[in-house]
This record gives sequence, structure tokens and C-alpha cells, in this order.
Amino acid sequence: MRLFSAGLTDKGLRRPGNEDSLVCRDDLGLYMVADGMGGHAAGEVASGTAVEVVTKYVQQSLNELTIITDSSPTSTTPREVYGKIIVDAVLTANEQICAQSAQNSEWEGMGTTISGFLVQGSLLWLAHVGDSRVYRLRGGALEQLTDDHSWVNEQIRRKMLTPEEAKTHRWRNVITRALGHKLDLRVDAGMVKIVPEDIYLICSDGLTGMVDDPLIETILKSFSYDLPSACATLVQKANEAGGIDNITVILLKAAGE
Repeated sequence: MRLFSAGLTDKGLRRPGNEDSLVCRDDLGLYMVADGMGGHAAGEVASGTAVEVVTKYVQQSLNELTIITDSSPTSTTPREVYGKIIVDAVLTANEQICAQSAQNSEWEGMGTTISGFLVQGSLLWLAHVGDSRVYRLRGGALEQLTDDHSWVNEQIRRKMLTPEEAKTHRWRNVITRALGHKLDLRVDAGMVKIVPEDIYLICSDGLTGMVDDPLIETILKSFSYDLPSACATLVQKANEAGGIDNITVILLKAAGE
């Protein structure tokens, strides 16, 4: 398989700045979106720190694995190691953001979501905290691979709210899990087998809050061979719907030889 990717971020129509950050590194197989929150540009600091720390941690870890493999050609790396790398990278980023918040009163209470994956061969290793999302388009059907860590999603699971009610609830933006809020952080993790023609979408809630899943699915199918245009169209549709938040999207496609 060959992997193709594209990414785009936009501040939207209502926010003065962009507190989203992304990393889209084909050389590392690393693709992540972070959506920051907090006053005094703290959201921008938190999301930027998250993707920077995760990228450095993953790069260093992969380099160390390469050195070990080169020094011992007969050794093999257990595939679970890559899942541990991406989760530990997120935990390290959380520690750094908590430390920054404690050291600077203007950044107190800042935090960020983070969602994405590390690709190794035909396996995709997920890591997820918050309400940014990872989707997969397979066989023409869109599926959400992550579970929102939000107050309204908890109420949906308890059957206290319907999905339709959650879209307009006054607490729809309340996050129940994020980097920077406490050192004891639980990261949702998983492994997915990639098959040819899969398309994976990582996005902040600036997209999903404005564009519903059926339209996202239609756009991905319409631009399946033009990922940059797909990214631009998703952002455009979010802005046309109001653009009330920053919008960030990353697309990854697996193409058969």
C-alpha cells in the first residue's frame, strides 16, 4: 500500500485567532489534530505544545528503534510497541502542558484535545483524548472510530439526551477529558488494520459541529482521489454553516499498488 495525506486548518468566521494545531508527517507516519482551550492565547499554547511534544517523542522513539534494529538485524519489534509509543507521547505532552499551566498564571486552566494515529506498515495505532474525532470511510460507509469525551455524549450514552438534543444543548462544548487538566490522564487507544482504499479523517469539532456525518461522507466519496480538495471542501462547508469555531482536518488514504 501507498499512503497519501493532506491537512488544512482555518480559524473560521467567528474566532479572532486559531487555537487548533496539527501534525501531518508522512515520514513518521504521524497524523494528529489538537484543539486548544483557555484564555490569553492559552489554547494556542496548549495545542501547539501537544503536537510539538508528540512529534518529538515519536521521532526520538522511532530513531531508537531503528538503532536497535540496525545493531541486531535478527531482532523484531513487537507491533504493540508502536501503540505504546503514541500513547506515551500523548501522556508526555500532558505532563508538559500541566507544568506550563502551573508556571504561568495567564495559562492556568488551559487544555487541549488531541486525536490521531501513528501508522506502522498496514496498522494504524490510535490515541484520543477529548472531542476531536477520527473517522474511517470504508466501502463507501463513514464510521466514527473515536468516542467523544464530552458531557453531552455521556448523557447520550445514559439515554438522558438524544443526539439531536445534544447538538443544541447549552453544555455541548463541555469537555470531560483533555490534556492539561490533570496528570492522571486516561488515553483511549486502539489498533486498526488498514485496507486499500480506506480514507481516514481526523478533525476538530469545528468541522463536526457544523457539518453532519452524511455530508462529510458525501464529500469524502466525491473527492476520494483529491485529498487537498476534500480538505478545502470540508472547511468551506463548515464556514458556510456558520464557521463558529476553528476548523482543522487531516485526510489519509491508503491506495493499493
